[in-house]
Amino acid sequence: MAEGMNKKNLDTSPDETRTFGHGESKLVGVGDFKVGRGFFEPGWKWSKDIKHIAGTESCQVEHNGLLLSGRMKIVADDGTEMELEAGDAYVIPPGHDAWVVGDEPATGIEFSREAIERFAKG
Repeated sequence: MAEGMNKKNLDTSPDETRTFGHGESKLVGVGDFKVGRGFFEPGWKWSKDIKHIAGTESCQVEHNGLLLSGRMKIVADDGTEMELEAGDAYVIPPGHDAWVVGDEPATGIEFSREAIERFAKG
């Protein structure tokens, strides 16, 4: 492989897998970049499944990504609301709650230099 090229596979060789109530996140570091894939079952909600791990009142991680399947609702601390569906690219600033909408699991890919490193981690 040419110098500077790098790849890792989220399915076969994640750097880390985090499991939490109703979900899972797999992470890889590729160069200076972090890539994560989250899988969230129906019933997953940040304030129920992650809040006790994070130790904060709302999610303090910025999310930049693409929802591949399912639907999610996001409500910011200031009351702003957004619903995501498969195919939506998104930016979600710190300070929010989120949950799966409906009976289909939600799966998304996120890209970051550091933020997703902190997701679902104390």
